[in-house]
Amino acid sequence: MKIEIGQSAPDFTLVDTEKNKVTLSDYKGKNVLLLFFPLAFTGVCTKELCNIRDNIAVYNSANAQVFGISVDSPFSLAKFKEEQHLNFSLLSDFNKDVSTNYGAIYEDFIGWMKGVSKRSAFVIDKDGIVKYAEVLESAGDLPNFENINKILSNL
Repeated sequence: MKIEIGQSAPDFTLVDTEKNKVTLSDYKGKNVLLLFFPLAFTGVCTKELCNIRDNIAVYNSANAQVFGISVDSPFSLAKFKEEQHLNFSLLSDFNKDVSTNYGAIYEDFIGWMKGVSKRSAFVIDKDGIVKYAEVLESAGDLPNFENINKILSNL
């Protein structure tokens, strides 16, 4: 499924690094930035998420809740979050349902891994409407954070 700007964001419930259930619809009234990423502990993913960590004030000032989502287990994500001192939630889509529903899944990744999240970014407004959607085919590319920040600042 491809997520389009202007549609309601598909709701989901995932587990965070503390094994708490996190449901997207519980964040109505706040802007949300969903960042799907392929795998914890890899170079580009670490660079992307550390950039968010270092600029979290931008997202806080936009009343935006940031969630990083990957198919890694909550245990792997917890270690990654701890090592990188990430100051936002990481959610495990271990069963690949949410990545699939958002059109953000590689059927084949680097030739032999199946079902890895594509690097993607979605901005969801306070009413649960998708205002920005970017799904990247190349795991080496980063989302356009300039556009993301512009959208968030206008919400």
